[in-house]
Amino acid sequence: MDEVTAAPLSLPDPAEPELEAGGTNVTAQTIALLILATLAVFWALWVAADVVVPLLLAMMLKLVLGPAMRFLSDRMRLPESASAFLLVLVLFGVATGIGLSIAVPASGWVAKAPQGLQTLQDQLGKLRGPLASVQYFLHEAERVIAPPPAVPAAAQGNVAVVTAQSPIALGSVGLSILLGTQRFFGRLFVLVVTLFFMLAAGDSTLRKLVEAVPRLKEKKHVVFIVHEIDRNVSIYLATITALNVAVGVGTGCAMYLCGIADPLLWGTVAFLLNFVPIVGPLIGIGIFFLAAMLTYGHALPALLPALIYLGIHIAEGQFATPFLLARRFTLSPVIVIISLFFWYWLWGIPGALLSVPLLATAKIVCDRIPCLAPMGHMLGARPNSGRDP
Repeated sequence: MDEVTAAPLSLPDPAEPELEAGGTNVTAQTIALLILATLAVFWALWVAADVVVPLLLAMMLKLVLGPAMRFLSDRMRLPESASAFLLVLVLFGVATGIGLSIAVPASGWVAKAPQGLQTLQDQLGKLRGPLASVQYFLHEAERVIAPPPAVPAAAQGNVAVVTAQSPIALGSVGLSILLGTQRFFGRLFVLVVTLFFMLAAGDSTLRKLVEAVPRLKEKKHVVFIVHEIDRNVSIYLATITALNVAVGVGTGCAMYLCGIADPLLWGTVAFLLNFVPIVGPLIGIGIFFLAAMLTYGHALPALLPALIYLGIHIAEGQFATPFLLARRFTLSPVIVIISLFFWYWLWGIPGALLSVPLLATAKIVCDRIPCLAPMGHMLGARPNSGRDP
């Protein structure tokens, strides 16, 4: 009888990483390093906001101005540097002219805003009776349960100190305004210079990127992805800008017909707020209601301009935008609102303006790279336009 030799039982080495079904080594250390790297990237984006935000805005403006740049350089035969200078001059000249024309009316409306809030409070005075009774009952119950502590003498002395230091507080406010103004113009300078050189460079950056890729197939894939981003994001930005201009014009005309002064101001406000999805129109409803309250002096007629603005926004958001962009961009609304809040938390108002273009760019890249296709599917449905090379 042959001797049967039992094979020794091999136990897994705890030092070796576990092998997943797909053949990828995934350990807790790798996941932790990935999380730390992600946090480091976001921290760097927050620290470098004064440089990164103008760069991203310049990239988005370059995509919007791309057709005009090609028209001037190809059709009009102007040098690329001259075309870029002309576009930057026209763009920021128009923006500066509109800003100067609405600055004085805007400051006047801001000064009258407390009066409008007081008028609204007076209009809602009929509801104050029942609410005051409930508030009084709750206040009495709180006083019985927990009486207010006596103010010590040292605290009373601190009141005089705070009062005496109020000029310092006013000086700190002025210093913060000065620093904010300096920061704004610093970002604006970076934006203007970067936009000019991006427009003047043309396709040279793409050519250098393609030259750095080793194989021909990968070169074609890089060119296709860049062209997809250029075409789709530029079409998105141009379409959204045109729709927002239409919303601004319609809102300005509605305010003029309703008898509210400074229709150019309200059209500009509606135009800017419409770049921020969901949250911007909600803020606009409150602004137009308050402006109508200051004009009419009564709450019920003040609802009309706000309702007209809401109707314009519904017509744009539910009919015009889906009709023009549904085939090219079908982003998930949940992802859109999460992206909006995240980038607003990271960069403020510029982050809110950049949230959807950044999301659309990420989706195009994920759709064209096979290993990132699940991420693109999570961001929204795949667009119908464009085919992989």
